[in-house]
Amino acid sequence: MFTYPHFNPVAFEIGPVAVRWYGIMYLVGFVLGWLGARTHAKQPWSRIKPENVDDIVFYVALGAIIGGRVGYMLIYGLSELVADPLSIFKVWQGGMSFHGGFIGVLTAMWLYARYIKQPFLVVMDFVAPWTAFGLCAGRIGNFINGELWGKPTSPDAPWAVIVDGQARHPTQLYEAFLEGVVLFLVLWLYSRKQRPAMATSALFLIVYGVGRFIIEFVRVPDQQIGYLALGWVTMGQVLSAPMIIAGVLLLVLAYRRAGDGAGAGAATEA
Repeated sequence: MFTYPHFNPVAFEIGPVAVRWYGIMYLVGFVLGWLGARTHAKQPWSRIKPENVDDIVFYVALGAIIGGRVGYMLIYGLSELVADPLSIFKVWQGGMSFHGGFIGVLTAMWLYARYIKQPFLVVMDFVAPWTAFGLCAGRIGNFINGELWGKPTSPDAPWAVIVDGQARHPTQLYEAFLEGVVLFLVLWLYSRKQRPAMATSALFLIVYGVGRFIIEFVRVPDQQIGYLALGWVTMGQVLSAPMIIAGVLLLVLAYRRAGDGAGAGAATEA
């Protein structure tokens, strides 16, 4: 059992500028992803070279932040956006949607793939493992901010965190573990060898989607939305289920295409 100490969301101030832990955690995630991606780009079979990594990380960060914020406001904070359109720029207050950020990253990588004249799936397979660092860091930022708590649990449970006198599931830390540590280890181990095009991206969809779907059972749904059906179906589950299905279909398709061609090397030409 651990009592939540109500961290100060502001790490430090430089004059009138307040630097928040939430922003620092995103920066940490992008830096770790950049370092890992540069190492991975040195693999002799990698179609993405080290000189491409800086641009990729920049466009991923741009897509994740813009897409994540716009997605959150449209899905979870539409009433706030209508009342105050400028609230969309208050990213330091938290409020980022993974699914919106995912679409933002897809868009950014599609544009970048066209720019460097590489197949979109090749770029996405390269990026997929390293997004786990940003996901993990973002969830730790949620924990520091004291947001997105889980449902009440037994105060005697070893995982319980006491928040304002009530024992709760620390779902931010659950997600940091599943969406960060587990997701990275699975994708990193899998992508250490050359794989069929879109297989790594497909595995990302499956692992993330399953982890998020499970955690939603103990996570409190957004107050402005609540449960969508049956007293337990959440928006997070509705958005994650198609990811799981798409991931399974893409993984099967990736290996079928590899079998029809000349193995993984031919499949990466897709």
